[in-house]
Amino acid sequence: MSTFSVDSLPTPEGVFIEDPRALDSATGWLALDSIRTWIEIEPSHHEASSGVRLRLTPEAFARWTPQYNTLMLADQLEQHFGKPAEELLEQETLLAMLASPKCFVYPSLLEWESSTKIRTNIARAASKTFLAFDAYGAERPEEYWTYDEERGFIVNSGKSLIEALRLATQPGQHGTVYSFSCYRATEYVVALGVAEEALRVHPSLYRKLEAQAQRRAIRSREFHDVFMIEYGSRQQPLPESYYVPGDRVWFKNPDPASAEALGFEGSWLFYMGRGVFSDFWKRDKSFTLDRKCLEIYHWRHGAYQDPEGIWRMDEKRVQEHMRKTEQDPIEHTRVLNAMRKIQDGPGIYADGGCIDASREYTRFVRPESSNIELKDAQDVV
Repeated sequence: MSTFSVDSLPTPEGVFIEDPRALDSATGWLALDSIRTWIEIEPSHHEASSGVRLRLTPEAFARWTPQYNTLMLADQLEQHFGKPAEELLEQETLLAMLASPKCFVYPSLLEWESSTKIRTNIARAASKTFLAFDAYGAERPEEYWTYDEERGFIVNSGKSLIEALRLATQPGQHGTVYSFSCYRATEYVVALGVAEEALRVHPSLYRKLEAQAQRRAIRSREFHDVFMIEYGSRQQPLPESYYVPGDRVWFKNPDPASAEALGFEGSWLFYMGRGVFSDFWKRDKSFTLDRKCLEIYHWRHGAYQDPEGIWRMDEKRVQEHMRKTEQDPIEHTRVLNAMRKIQDGPGIYADGGCIDASREYTRFVRPESSNIELKDAQDVV
């Protein structure tokens, strides 16, 4: 039996519910997932609020997420419960949040439940997403989408937002594969995860989201501001192996030359649980953290300038270099040590790796606490 000093362990911040009445209901909810005995639940305070704090016990933290490493959590749960990891995604998500070094704050237990469901919606949608990468152009199913120069891609009147998002991103084995840029693809997957939960718990919000999508697209920085919450910072970076299913993550290309190739400045991904990240550009494929770091590192060996001086990427050469590095243990270790570091700040290319200091998750959707604000005046939620 392994031994450890409780005093030497880091203490997770976990989850804080801004409602003292949540104590009993939280205990009952977590008992249904057979993980109650691994969790401390107690009245507490966070900033100016009274409520309930939930986090892993020291023993559970050391067992399931040592040093905040959540990448092996699903494998351990699979062994413990004797079920496929895919069936344990909700438990994995809850435990990863309860191990968080940064406090997740929710106004109610129900809002935390919705946040968990959105995360699992996103993780499952990301695993089904298969697209054609195109940093210059884009296309959508014409029956459901229309392009407007000013408004972007808008959902056709009378069409379901959820179905429009699914058809654009999830072709299955035989459907049409549509072109997306990396960041825009993540917007669609997030929007789908949010819309599915909004339809379940806040139908009027869903109708507003659908109406908004039929008028103009919310995209780029506005999308981040409307839908996303960022946690972690350069001053207090998240551990490089800490991820929660449904996290949207930015991996930076730390090589300034190859970062000039449009679409290869870095990579936006989702953590899907089970130790893997999304790969939208290959059917039924995913990345481990190490393999994603390796790919981004070797972008420097696939980048070239065309006759017009525009930077392009030869992805076949990237794959060739990856295979060579994987066959050389010393070089493989060197590359991962260089890449599995917190990235430099925007526009800086010094000694940083590709790992972001922060992650992103979605805003609240319940009727009593929704903080998704649509910018058209008649649609403030």
